[in-house]
Amino acid sequence: MKTISIRLPEQYLHEIEEACKQEVLDKGTMLRKLIGEALREYRIKKAFDLYSEGKISLWKAARMAGLTYRGALEELKKRNIPFRYEKEDLAADIKWAMNEK
Repeated sequence: MKTISIRLPEQYLHEIEEACKQEVLDKGTMLRKLIGEALREYRIKKAFDLYSEGKISLWKAARMAGLTYRGALEELKKRNIPFRYEKEDLAADIKWAMNEK
């Protein structure tokens, strides 16, 4: 593990301290937990933004987000993103799957 330092607004520090009390965790552990959750959400959001824009298939979005296909379908519902699958998506998925071997 590496150490970094950052400047945070007082409000963030207060909220982190409150979260530490509620979770009974030290600041370092709490910050690692919060950053991990934020990075996971970032990956999911980025993947589903690309899917919504039609740039990647749902399979690719699932993999990018670190989800199963079923998990990706649940994310679509949770985020109110319409499911789409066209011939071009099928062709792209087949090509992608063949290259994964």
